[in-house]
Amino acid sequence: MRVVVTGAGGFVGREIVGLLLARGDEVVGIDTAAGGIAAGARAIAGDLGDPAARAAALDGGCDALIHLATVPGGAAEADPAASRRINIDAMYDLLLEASALKPGVRVVYASSIAVFGDPLPPLVDDATPLSPKMIYGGHKAMMEHAVAMLSNRGMIDGVTVRLPGILARPKGPSGMKSAFMSDMFHALMAGEGFTCPVSATGTIWAQSVRQCAKNFVHALTLDSALLPPGRAVTLPALRIAMGDLAGEIASQCGVLADLVSYAPDGALEAAFAAQPPLLTPAAELAGFAHDGDTATLVANALLAIKSATN
Repeated sequence: MRVVVTGAGGFVGREIVGLLLARGDEVVGIDTAAGGIAAGARAIAGDLGDPAARAAALDGGCDALIHLATVPGGAAEADPAASRRINIDAMYDLLLEASALKPGVRVVYASSIAVFGDPLPPLVDDATPLSPKMIYGGHKAMMEHAVAMLSNRGMIDGVTVRLPGILARPKGPSGMKSAFMSDMFHALMAGEGFTCPVSATGTIWAQSVRQCAKNFVHALTLDSALLPPGRAVTLPALRIAMGDLAGEIASQCGVLADLVSYAPDGALEAAFAAQPPLLTPAAELAGFAHDGDTATLVANALLAIKSATN
């Protein structure tokens, strides 16, 4: 299978490209810088808003498209015009261009739980309406509808997956307001103190980057008849209290959990650490899965960090 992956040099993209190459797929990766794209893929450096860069990625056609490239949450909030240019305009053009080359092409789109907005209701399930507050979530919701509409017209065969918190991102700035979840991993791995900006009892929905990548690869070949009419599912995730996550990371890193202190920011907690019980039967019916338990999630996340730094 020839798969085009946008955002291929990013945190999730690198993991997906690695899995695709390992199973023998031909991979074309596009990112703003080609250096982060895994060896073995055809790497294209370019801005997704540039028609020439998109044309280079699609040159020769593709059997499937995984669309990860995005202006993330905090960056989108700071620059709504950049978010619109990449998260809406460039993506819509890309879908039209891919469908013109291969009508009905499988497209896997990375949306986000940000489409639900905040505050969240007491329970989130497949019937929970989209009510985004942030620019990022609003733009993701708009493009969920675009994927559904183009699928209904037979132009693409779309699968939208809403990502929960994916752990653990590489150390350094990411533009994501939820980066504190990953920052805690890096601090405890180094045996350093960490001040968590949400409370120990704050709850998140989380999945390891390794499990996330497996879910994207699964989406390439799943029967789209198993999806709801809107073609979108929320990925299964573990609901974890930040204190429990800190304790498990500390245990697996061989350090004390009291290296973590808590100084909650009310707005940050409301947006990212007040997540209620989550039910995802539509995703599970379609074959998507979470890590199983907190210990496995942490082990998978730590392994991904170590692999990325070797």
